[in-house]
Amino acid sequence: MTTSVAAFPQRRTLTVLAASQVVGGIGNGAGLAVGALLVRDVSGSSGWAGTATVALTLGAALATLPLASLAARHGRRPALTIGWLIGAAGAAVVVLGAELVSLTIVLAGLALFGVSTAASLQSRFAATDRADPRTVGRSLSLVVWAMTIGAVAGPNLTGPGAALGRATGLPELAGPALFSLVAFAAAGILTLIALRPDPLTRTTGDPSHERLGMRGALGHLRGPAATAVLAIGTAHAVMVAVMALTPVHMQDHGSDLQVIGLTISLHIAGMFALSPVMGALADRWGPARTILLGQLVLVAAVTVAGTSGHSDVQITVGLVLLGIGWSATVIAGAALLTRSVDPQVRTALQGVSDMVMSLSGAAGGLLAGLVVAWWGFGALNAAAGTLVIPVVLLILAGRRVARQVGAGAR
Repeated sequence: MTTSVAAFPQRRTLTVLAASQVVGGIGNGAGLAVGALLVRDVSGSSGWAGTATVALTLGAALATLPLASLAARHGRRPALTIGWLIGAAGAAVVVLGAELVSLTIVLAGLALFGVSTAASLQSRFAATDRADPRTVGRSLSLVVWAMTIGAVAGPNLTGPGAALGRATGLPELAGPALFSLVAFAAAGILTLIALRPDPLTRTTGDPSHERLGMRGALGHLRGPAATAVLAIGTAHAVMVAVMALTPVHMQDHGSDLQVIGLTISLHIAGMFALSPVMGALADRWGPARTILLGQLVLVAAVTVAGTSGHSDVQITVGLVLLGIGWSATVIAGAALLTRSVDPQVRTALQGVSDMVMSLSGAAGGLLAGLVVAWWGFGALNAAAGTLVIPVVLLILAGRRVARQVGAGAR
């Protein structure tokens, strides 16, 4: 009976988190699809288009630690609710900036919009708060998988969003942001009403959890936890760097826009569709082995993509592999981090992991353009591939130490 009672709140938690990911993911997809276009339209220059991604990513990065601290003190429900609602406010500011033709206001709105990404990332960790340690990977992977629906459906609202913009007298590119506003608000309200009991407060009742704080928690970022954060950060940097410049590379070689769009769509499917498989592997094989698998797939991905030349088929295969390698590494890395640290510091270090992930993605995206401009797309893939080396070395070293300790104990 105890097991069934304990399982019910976990099932409810996963259901609510997955539902909020679907709704919020639609909002993210709708807004992200037109962010760069809106910035270009408002600024009048294509040179500013890239700042949309920078604003979104930095907004997510800056919000991760405050939201994690809030969760540690008051629980996941208020932290996730506030994250989604700030994203809704950001969508409203984006609409205002588009109406006023103000680049400053649009970028400020996109930064607030990015807080929704921080809430989305924290949702996967919230799925592990009540999970059986043996099923941590599966629990968080189910919430990650729910992102697939929003990631696919959201961009398809660009056309209806433009029609909504015209109907309301707003600029066409502001229309999708209205969908984002409604979606984020709905995700926040759903979380506030339905995420009960709070998945975190019941499992971290020790008052020392609050007193330790973010600074104290950083002292625990070592061993497997540090490896997990490094793996997540580098995998995200590799993925963002290669993915961000793939459309440019393909267009330079004469690829049709529809083919480019299909390639990115299949890449996104690779990122999310197999999440439950990666979660099951992390639980069955162990997170470290699954991370190693992800690193090998990432090496295969950059090798295939970097040598694709004019072949649309080959670069598409490379981008699908890139998504799969990212999925294996990020899910297993999150499972390893969750398993390897004490509950008193877990929430804080999960916030650190999300911040590192967002900042790594921003750095990867910014540096990728420079590398391609100077040395080409092949060099970008080669450079990205070197990022797996320290992760592999750390995991192999950790496994060797574990074997030695086990041999000594016997």
